[in-house]
Amino acid sequence: MTDNREDGLEERRKRLSADLAARRVEDAAEAKRDAQSEESRRGVALGFKISSEFIAAVAVGAVLGYLLGLVWPASKPWGLIIFLLLGFCAGVLNVLRAVGMVAAPPSLTGETNKNGKKDGR
Repeated sequence: MTDNREDGLEERRKRLSADLAARRVEDAAEAKRDAQSEESRRGVALGFKISSEFIAAVAVGAVLGYLLGLVWPASKPWGLIIFLLLGFCAGVLNVLRAVGMVAAPPSLTGETNKNGKKDGR
């Protein structure tokens, strides 16, 4: 009688072990999918940030050039053209900084960097 009971317990233990192993595989696959979707969301967020910074820089340059043309009519087409190009260059520089191709400018507060040297002037 005890052998039958122990066989039943052994079979339940094996079945539970197999179910647990299957659950671990499913959990690992779900964790991998979550990590991939998180990485995708980060990429989309970075893309929106970069594009908005670029568009804002070009728009600010165009508005400043237009306002310069209103205040100083002698610079009517050239102020807009020059400031639009400056805004474009500032936008490209912001994009390059955001992706790490260009270093950020040093701090002007006089704080020391990692090497113990003063940043700024």
